[in-house]
Amino acid sequence: MAIEMEMEFEKESPKIYRFPQSKYIDALRWIPSPSSAFDRFISLAVHDPDTDSSSIEIHSLTNQNPSLHLESSWTSSSRISSLKVSQTPSKTLMAASSFDGSLNLLLTNPLNVVIESENSISDKDFHVGPISGIDLNGVGSECVTVGEDGRVNLVNVGESSLGYKRVFDSHGLVSYAAVKWASPYEFATGGLGFSLQWWDQRKPGGAVSQLKGDWARRSKSGIVHSIDIHPSRKHVCVVGGSSGTIFAWDLRWQQQPILLSGVDAQVGGVNSPSESEVWEVQYDSYMQSQNVSNTSSTRVLPVMMCSEDGILASIEQGGKQVEVLGETSSINSFDIDLQNPSDVVCSLEWESVVFVSRQ
Repeated sequence: MAIEMEMEFEKESPKIYRFPQSKYIDALRWIPSPSSAFDRFISLAVHDPDTDSSSIEIHSLTNQNPSLHLESSWTSSSRISSLKVSQTPSKTLMAASSFDGSLNLLLTNPLNVVIESENSISDKDFHVGPISGIDLNGVGSECVTVGEDGRVNLVNVGESSLGYKRVFDSHGLVSYAAVKWASPYEFATGGLGFSLQWWDQRKPGGAVSQLKGDWARRSKSGIVHSIDIHPSRKHVCVVGGSSGTIFAWDLRWQQQPILLSGVDAQVGGVNSPSESEVWEVQYDSYMQSQNVSNTSSTRVLPVMMCSEDGILASIEQGGKQVEVLGETSSINSFDIDLQNPSDVVCSLEWESVVFVSRQ
């Protein structure tokens, strides 16, 4: 039986701008550019099925009468599986993992956001098969990678070369699909069965905490697709996965996750904006700023999600949901502009890039 939904809509409809694309969009990210007052920049991981080629494209987004303009591009040896961007005062770093098990680091000029240099790891011992998740730490000095092969690697991002060390290898017994830094020493991973693992580099040998997927009961086969951790609340992971599932795992109370959407929603009394795969979740700082009175330390902060069935929505603990966008095709990636949290970009797989302004 379908889950009944009660969606709340913003008082003023967001401004929506669509930019058709000729290539399949695998991921997209804002690129911070404090030097430009007129344009902003977006990186796209794209795949051309006609030529079987993949690349990273950097586009400028004009603020007045918004439009996209290609500024530079870089060709990948394989289709891109994950894309992350890290900004420091001296550099902008893009990390792109691929289905052939390689990791590419691209350094861009912070003034004109043109790709200036590249470095990569394609060692056959690095990952076997696709790298399913990556994340750059806040200063862009380290990148953590996870794969379907059960390997967790830590990459040291140097100026001229990349070195890595193996954090863990399950030898295929565990498959990882997502990873997120929590601090300079800690990160979280997730994979099959809605399971999560917490790692601390100061305590080597394996995960220091785990959430087993049996809490989901009927949905043990679900997969964690995305993890986000708020910089001021590193003890709380928000997670998006299969069957419209969004939940929070609080390390202070590890036994039972806080369900925000999805699995067993009828039993728990939680509505779901989607019944399909939740491809990505991020804390929604714009919705948080609109609800300052509800930001107690015990309450999960508002999150935004995108899904296979074309939903882009913000969700708050307690069931309040704001639908930002509803499409007929999958929304497989989105990003919130940290400099302007009211602004969001998302990708409609085969069709277009969508820019949403919620102000």
